[in-house]
Amino acid sequence: MTKIILLADDDPEDQEILEEEILKLDPSARFEKVDSGKEAVEYLLNCPDAGLPCLIILDYAMPVFNAAEVLDHISDQQRLQTIPKVVWSSSKQPEHVQSCRNKGAASYFVKPNRMAELTAMARQMLDLCA
Repeated sequence: MTKIILLADDDPEDQEILEEEILKLDPSARFEKVDSGKEAVEYLLNCPDAGLPCLIILDYAMPVFNAAEVLDHISDQQRLQTIPKVVWSSSKQPEHVQSCRNKGAASYFVKPNRMAELTAMARQMLDLCA
């Protein structure tokens, strides 16, 4: 079964490096990409059940809604409850991490500087996509 992953990040380079890394580990994964928190919410609310992602990856700082606000907007959607949501961000501010965790993020990853860290992070993300 194809793993559909929703990747919401307003930085095309960050989208690309994460997608490449995950595809190295699982070439059958399929990405749906949006570049704002608002687009992520709209995608999830309008997505048919059969096309729901097995993982939602949110950049913390995005236009319109940040990751915590996206998590807020979708928290009352019963059909999205079981989908793991992770945040990946260049910010490691404790209040951002805590806020996202409190709103349902399974993990909060700080964007790595080294390839080995990116590979490990991609593997952890894929493991959530069971």
